[in-house]
Amino acid sequence: MAGFPQATVVATAAEVQCAYDKLAAALQVTVDSDDCVLLGIMLGGMLPTARLAAMLHGDYRLDCCQVSRYRGAEQGGALEWLQPPRTELRDRTVLLVDDIFDEGITLDFVTRKCFQLGARHVVSSVLVRKKRVRGVTGMPPDHIGLEVADRYVFGCGMDFRHRWRHLPDIWALADES
Repeated sequence: MAGFPQATVVATAAEVQCAYDKLAAALQVTVDSDDCVLLGIMLGGMLPTARLAAMLHGDYRLDCCQVSRYRGAEQGGALEWLQPPRTELRDRTVLLVDDIFDEGITLDFVTRKCFQLGARHVVSSVLVRKKRVRGVTGMPPDHIGLEVADRYVFGCGMDFRHRWRHLPDIWALADES
């Protein structure tokens, strides 16, 4: 592929599907028993949220919010709240979906915002969690699809320089230094 970075697959499309199956099964229990809002964190959470929404059955609201730390860079910066959810969260359970749990900053920020908007309970889910050798600041997600090494990864919602989010596999940049 033209312009594709030097990278290796760290999770195949089949492994990613198993992760979605695991997350959907865990979230379905809450959808079946509560008044829920499935809330994707954009842009990275767009694909995981859409995949999970197609797998979940029953009555729930679907919405998104947008925050950004990376803005095309390989390292995160200050968090910026770009778009709050449009759905009323008061007295509802929020099923929060993001692409990756790295340091926990984004998930912690959005969870706190959901509670400020009146959510009764927040259940967090990520497609990928990095096996961190560095510090983590936020609470760990309630549900994790799969784990990868602590490298820069892309595909399945995660981008590399605003590209390659749509890939069905998860890739890691080759030999970062």
